[in-house]
Amino acid sequence: MANVLIFTIFLAVLMKSCVESCSLRGSLNALVPQTIPVGYRVAQVKAADCDPSSLRSGDPSFTIRDGAIIALVSVSMASGERTFSVRAQDNSGPGSEMEVHLVCPNPVQTNRKRQELLRRRKRNWQPPPFNILENDAGPFPKYVETIVSDSSVNYSVSYWISGKGVDEYPYDIFQLNKDTGALYVNNPLDRENIAVYTLQVTAKDKASGQLRDRPVYINVNVDDQNDNAPTFVGLQDFTVQEQAKGIIVGKVQATDKDDPNTDHARVRYKILDANSNFVIDPITGVLTTKGDTLDRETQDKYFVLMECRDMKGAPNGLFSTATATVTLSDINDNPPTFTKGYYTASIAENEKDKLLLRIPVEDKDLINTPNWFSKFVITKGNENDNFRIDRDLKTNEGLLYIIKPLDYETTKNVNLQIMVRNEAELNGTSAQWQTAPVNISVIDVDEGPEFIPPILRFPVKENTPNGTIIGTYLALDPETKKSDGITYYKLYDPGMWVNVDKNTGQLKVANTIDRESSLVQDGMYNITVRAVDSTNKAGIGTAILVIEDVNDNQPVIPPNLVLCEDKTDQLSSVLVTAEDKDLNPFSSPFTFQLLPEFKDNWSLEPSNATSAKLKQVKKLPTGVYDVSMVVKDLQGYGEKQTTKVTICQCQNGVCVAKKSAVSLGPMGALALFLPLLLLLLLFLALAFLCKTKGEKVELEDMGYGAGILLPSNTEAPGDEVDSTLMNAPFTGIDQGAKGSIKGSIQNTAWLGNKSMSTIGGHSMHDFGYQQTMTNFQDFSSGQYDQYGGQLLGNGTDSRHFFQDASYLETCRTNELLLQQKVYTLGTEGDERYAEDIVHAYGYEGAGSDAGSVGCCSQIGDPSNLDFLNTLGPKFKTLADVCTKS
Repeated sequence: MANVLIFTIFLAVLMKSCVESCSLRGSLNALVPQTIPVGYRVAQVKAADCDPSSLRSGDPSFTIRDGAIIALVSVSMASGERTFSVRAQDNSGPGSEMEVHLVCPNPVQTNRKRQELLRRRKRNWQPPPFNILENDAGPFPKYVETIVSDSSVNYSVSYWISGKGVDEYPYDIFQLNKDTGALYVNNPLDRENIAVYTLQVTAKDKASGQLRDRPVYINVNVDDQNDNAPTFVGLQDFTVQEQAKGIIVGKVQATDKDDPNTDHARVRYKILDANSNFVIDPITGVLTTKGDTLDRETQDKYFVLMECRDMKGAPNGLFSTATATVTLSDINDNPPTFTKGYYTASIAENEKDKLLLRIPVEDKDLINTPNWFSKFVITKGNENDNFRIDRDLKTNEGLLYIIKPLDYETTKNVNLQIMVRNEAELNGTSAQWQTAPVNISVIDVDEGPEFIPPILRFPVKENTPNGTIIGTYLALDPETKKSDGITYYKLYDPGMWVNVDKNTGQLKVANTIDRESSLVQDGMYNITVRAVDSTNKAGIGTAILVIEDVNDNQPVIPPNLVLCEDKTDQLSSVLVTAEDKDLNPFSSPFTFQLLPEFKDNWSLEPSNATSAKLKQVKKLPTGVYDVSMVVKDLQGYGEKQTTKVTICQCQNGVCVAKKSAVSLGPMGALALFLPLLLLLLLFLALAFLCKTKGEKVELEDMGYGAGILLPSNTEAPGDEVDSTLMNAPFTGIDQGAKGSIKGSIQNTAWLGNKSMSTIGGHSMHDFGYQQTMTNFQDFSSGQYDQYGGQLLGNGTDSRHFFQDASYLETCRTNELLLQQKVYTLGTEGDERYAEDIVHAYGYEGAGSDAGSVGCCSQIGDPSNLDFLNTLGPKFKTLADVCTKS
């Protein structure tokens, strides 16, 4: 830098330790700017055999990346110097360390106000940029320029070079003679790869290695050579409307890798086909149409061969070619045309909804577009709307239909004119839409007779006498216009009011015609007549009888009326409205006249043309009254009529029923007397039962004179049970067995070796009974001697043991009770005892946590609560509560 002074820097080398595989040698000196920016590359650490990731900076303001010292923050070099260490450490030794000295050659000096002091600066050595032509053929190394430091005048210096092309990729492009400062290039250069190389040159004292001049940066510019031809970029596909003149088609573009500031990259465009319909701007590459001769129907695509050449299009310039594809879009410049000059068709009379003709057309425009879709219009000959024309969606043809039948007798030929056009309007042409004539011939068909007119009205008065002629309804042959040989038949006459003469078609009254009948609609009654000619062809006509009204209905009043009582005791009234089915002048206005015998209680006042108000003359009690009056129409036709007037309390115009006593019919009376009858039958049945006594049943004397139980044959003998069950009937039964009795009976292992110890709460030893009871049933049956002699301790015979009848009865009772109990428990499930009685099991296995449930299971320490651990959750909760309490 021109404004930076040169400082002499003395560097000391300090090596603390060496690592066998990684060592930092010497110290590192680097010149830095006054303010080191973030990311500034200070210097490259020379570390032999060191992993760059093992290098660590002793200054937190700097880090080491890939062996380069990089500033992490902005560092000010106001003092001019900064020193820190870089340490290398790996797994093979104690590590090594080197010092890094940063020197700012021209620190800014400020006054007390921190303002920069101006001082005179010495001009620095600064070689100009060097230029090297790319693609130089050599020989290499090739001399470029000599670099001379200003300090070489006073000192013996050596030159050092670094930067891209030396110790940075690409390596070894340049080399510098340390003694002379001569710069050489070792390989040919490619400007398109690297256009400028920036090299850092340092001058050091040969003896001391100190910097004798600040480092300088030399730019080596690679001069361009026209070694790259321009090339087209992007797709060269364009679209333009046909017949377009002077319309921009698109723009082509080419690129050149050579120096854009030279003619090496200044490209010119041209079209190589001299007869092309397109032109191109040589500078911009804009492609336009030359004339209006582009016709899509002739050629829909054009291929334009183009060239781009550098050196401004000079013959010695490099070039490349490309083909642009121009597609023509369609416009409606071709109207559809008929394939024929005219068309003919034929149709039988009276036919309809039939396809008459298919009319094909041709169109050169793009298919399946609005420019191609045809549209047909009937411009003449369809004034009666007998025809319709549509387009076939698949073939684009016209489809001519007849929708209303034609009559040969009136129209033998029809001449139509059809025009065809497109959905889109014509564009770019002077042509017009085309038309074509269509001649349609009507074919005569032998038709049935026709009524002329098909619907005919006949006026007739109602109630006309039978046999009266109403009129004649004739049919004619369409060909002869005559009615000869035609016969007539009636098809529809719902009221059977008319007869039709078979030969003449004359209509006569057959039954009374009533205008007020439901068969008459708006005063008209329809009859359908059929006419048949000699060839059995038929025609149908409708005769409408327009029925004139006569005064054959008198006004009629309602048969029942409701007169609501007034709560304020005022006289009430009701409106009487009459109806007359006749028409004016045989109907309203009506006249109402009350008969004299009803005038004491009622009065009748006209209300409107059809109604009168019937009013009480005096207050009448609630009830039903007959009131007669005469009602006449406008012609004075009417008779006496009677209506029932109900006087009552009303709600919404309806009588409200009063509360009254309830009357019962025959079924109601029967329902009341039925419980009494049942009660009587019950008393009779009780009296009969109380009077009847059962016969006495003699019981066999079994010697139970003082017994309390009777023998029964309904129970089978019980299973063999343990003698301990003898305790059940006595007071000692609770102490004898606290477990489930059913479980005890079913699990005989629990009864295995038990012996009867007590009878009736007394020990058997009290009676001298020592022998084990093995068959209680035999014992209780009186077979006592089978146990062998002495049953009592004092030698008394066994029969003497039961000499007292009370003992015998007791044993007998115990036997019966136990047999019944054993049988009953044998048929019951465990559900009955599941909640309140401990179950006994015959075998629980060795080491059971629950322990034995035999006769001695209850014996133990009463304060021991360990058994609670084997109980369920509910019992454990209870045990916890009891233990705490």
